[in-house]
Amino acid sequence: MTSMFDQYEQASQRSKQVLVPPIRPDISTAGFIQMKLQDDSPIFTKQKVNFLPSDKILHLVVSNNTIVIAMANNILLRIDMKQPDKTEEIDISKYMLTMKMSGLFLDPLGHHLLITLVPRYGDNGPPPELYYLHRKTTKLKQASKFKGHEITAVGWNFSNTLDTSSGFILLGTSKGLIFETEIGLETDKIFNTSLEQYWRQLPNYLPLYGTKEVGGLVFDIGKNSKPPITGIEFHKLPNSDKYMIIVTTLMRIYQYIGAIANTEEKPFLQQVFYRYLNAQESFSEVISSLPYSKMQFYYPSLGALPKSFGWLTETGILYAQVDAKPEGNNVLINQQMLTCPETSLMGSNVSQTISAPLSFVLTEFHALLLYPDHVKSISLLSQELIFEDIYNDAVGKLIGITKDPATRSIWAYSERAVFKYRVTKEDRNVWQVYVDKNEFELAKQYCKDNPAHVDQVLVKQAEMLFKNKEYEKSALIYADTHSSFEEISLKFLQEWQIEALKTFLRKKLDGFKTQDKTQITMIVIWVTELFMNQMGTLRSSNTSYLHDPQYIELQNQFDQFLAIPKVEECIMKNRNTIYDLMASHGDKDNLINLTVMHRNYEEVIRQNLYKSDYIGALGVLKIQNNKNLFYQFAGILLQELPRPTVAALISQGSLLKPVKLLPALVSCNSDEKHAKEVIKYLEFCVYKQGSQEQAIHNFLLSLYARYKQDEVMRYISSQGQDISMVHYDVHYALRLCQEVKLMEACVQLSALLGLWTTAVDLALTISVDLAKQIAAMPSDHDDELRKKLWLKIAEHVVREKDDIQQAMEFLQHCDLVRIEDILPFFSDFVTIDHFKEAICNSLQEYNQHIQDLKEDMQEATKAAELIRKDIQVFRSRCTFVHARDACNTCEVQLLLRPFYVFPCGHKFHSDCLVAALTPMLSMDQRTKLADLQRQLTAISNRPEDTTSVASASLSTKDQIKADIDELIASECLYCGELMIESIDKPFIEEEDYERVMKEWA
Repeated sequence: MTSMFDQYEQASQRSKQVLVPPIRPDISTAGFIQMKLQDDSPIFTKQKVNFLPSDKILHLVVSNNTIVIAMANNILLRIDMKQPDKTEEIDISKYMLTMKMSGLFLDPLGHHLLITLVPRYGDNGPPPELYYLHRKTTKLKQASKFKGHEITAVGWNFSNTLDTSSGFILLGTSKGLIFETEIGLETDKIFNTSLEQYWRQLPNYLPLYGTKEVGGLVFDIGKNSKPPITGIEFHKLPNSDKYMIIVTTLMRIYQYIGAIANTEEKPFLQQVFYRYLNAQESFSEVISSLPYSKMQFYYPSLGALPKSFGWLTETGILYAQVDAKPEGNNVLINQQMLTCPETSLMGSNVSQTISAPLSFVLTEFHALLLYPDHVKSISLLSQELIFEDIYNDAVGKLIGITKDPATRSIWAYSERAVFKYRVTKEDRNVWQVYVDKNEFELAKQYCKDNPAHVDQVLVKQAEMLFKNKEYEKSALIYADTHSSFEEISLKFLQEWQIEALKTFLRKKLDGFKTQDKTQITMIVIWVTELFMNQMGTLRSSNTSYLHDPQYIELQNQFDQFLAIPKVEECIMKNRNTIYDLMASHGDKDNLINLTVMHRNYEEVIRQNLYKSDYIGALGVLKIQNNKNLFYQFAGILLQELPRPTVAALISQGSLLKPVKLLPALVSCNSDEKHAKEVIKYLEFCVYKQGSQEQAIHNFLLSLYARYKQDEVMRYISSQGQDISMVHYDVHYALRLCQEVKLMEACVQLSALLGLWTTAVDLALTISVDLAKQIAAMPSDHDDELRKKLWLKIAEHVVREKDDIQQAMEFLQHCDLVRIEDILPFFSDFVTIDHFKEAICNSLQEYNQHIQDLKEDMQEATKAAELIRKDIQVFRSRCTFVHARDACNTCEVQLLLRPFYVFPCGHKFHSDCLVAALTPMLSMDQRTKLADLQRQLTAISNRPEDTTSVASASLSTKDQIKADIDELIASECLYCGELMIESIDKPFIEEEDYERVMKEWA
């Protein structure tokens, strides 16, 4: 059940919630569905954290869902918001005997915590100290090198991703000094420098209780004045080697921008500060009497460059945008001072008015200001107060407000409670702010595709342009709105802005759909009337209006308007109305052009054909752009005017599709005169345009076969011998050529179809040479088919022509056919004298082949004999092992343990060989070797009971040893194939690399 206190808190928030401006009253009539422009929930809602501190809260920091709270009883609470029930309490009482905490700093990842302690009783106490606490520890570590320096600001490394080290960071002190250092949790040696000027120091290594510190003094912004540093941050500028560093004091902002030339140099950022050492100080200053100031950035995401910047002063909040590509030394652009709203504080019965908040945080579009008893939010764009949250005295005074850079959650804390603010759609009303500032493009971006919002933006933009007398631009934007069509039209007519009115009407026309026929017709007729009035006025005032630039420009605009598809379609359906309108203005030129523009050529051509005016019909057909009329009237015109019509078809080139002209072409090839013209067009399509339609090629081939038979072979040859690449139907062509007795073409087409036997038979009826060409065409891999074709030719030569001399010459042309293959074709009465030479040559080839085989057999016998001799010599070979011989692996005396000796001379202990060879074996071989070794060990440890059993064990033992030898001693470790296969492996393993390098060094 909600307590009365919580109910009061909620009421205090709602009472100050600022409402969004209402929607324009005419939106609902503009075609939109009624909808709310504001979200019911407020932008900022507060939630009290279920946490009861054991004492007053002094400091609170939060990063990456990790919260650290410092309380007055010297207890640090560390809470992981992912596991809020597991709270860590760290007692720091022993460090606080004479000290008090002045600063608490947590890195963006929530791993590294810095604690600044100062004397409790002024300057007479011990010097300030800096302590470090890691996320994984509960023990504070003192940073002794910073003793005596009060750290007032920390510039964390937002690009760091390590949890053991913070990376290089910047520390600002109460006396204007800037240090670069690195902190982390390590137990090894640490890198540090003294506090003298950084450019004169060399790094040295000193132990520091397991805490790592690296760095040194890099800059002194105060020099003489020694102002305390209240804020410091640095970031790497994207796509460059430059860094920006922003430093704030109580009254000044310093900007440092510089490139990093040497990434190995430490301190790292000294290269940025170096150029400012002897330069005149450059800063922005605001007079402020506040004893504090605060710097805040807004990050779109953790690790990204900040988008905006804010600096709290007595005057207000200095707000600026962060430039990712700065020119010069200014990265903070578009600076403006946001005035904080005044507030009244009640204390000791005295009312006090203040304007400077204690602290603040930035969101994308708002700033939350923290006062002692309430929180206010102002818009960064309009500076208006949009939210106020009043706190009850029961929670104590508010101390601070902070933001988690990782999760962007906002936390406020008082002396006795912690609160969390949730931000809900804070950009919901940004578009309205940009509209009020006349920044319409930005307003459209933040409308979130809400048509009602976009319409309001466009109306406001159009009204502003109309007021500034930019009428045509205003008309373009008005046309995109849902404003009253009649109202906008009257606005332009009252100002007599005809061009702007035409622009408005044409843009409206573009937005209509084809089904909006009534609206389209109305606008087309209206725009036509406006053009007619303008051009009629010029015609009446100027007799040479055809040369008037203004009239020519109007005519071009009107022609472009008539060419719009919607307009053209509308005029086609309302042709008589438009014609009457032009006739009423006496505009005969446009009336004639309109008929041409409407492409109403079909009726004109029909009339010419009806009057037998074929030349006139062809002339009209040539000047018009409707290609379908060519397909429609080409047949009639080809019959009457074959040559001019074909010339007209050729002049159209690729604009016509030959396939669609086929009906016309087929209908007029009744005589040779017409056929030759059709062939001329088909040849243009095939040879000039590269047409690949099969119907075109088949038709051309049929005309060749009927009227130009001498062109058939040329055409077939031009198509090639690859059936997959020809564009005509080969079966149709073969049937066609057979009908007209074109035998040579039939031979080529049969070969193209793979009918080799048929092709050779047909070729033999023509000539033997043609048959030889066909027989040589099959692939060289198909020797059986080629031999069959050549034998068919040989049989024809021997039996049909009875030409023995030609048959003998035939054997020289084909290496697949021998004399014995054609002997059966000769008659029984042919004497051997005619082909004695061929038989002798064949017998010599066989004899030579037999001699080659004999020589190969003799060489094989000699090689086998040499191998047998080598085997006999190898069997009697022996190797001497001397007492001083050592193992090639461990270099220990060889005879001390069982060993292997290889013919190459390498010697290894058995165990050394197994250890070296095991990594090179496959997984199956390793398993088998381990199993054999286990069996051998078991047999060796078995007691000998009887002679027979012992003999059996010995036999088994020898077999196991032989199997082991087969695995590990089949080849030398250094000379065998294993060494060759391991050539790609490194000599030194990765885990031993560092050790070996140190030993070699």
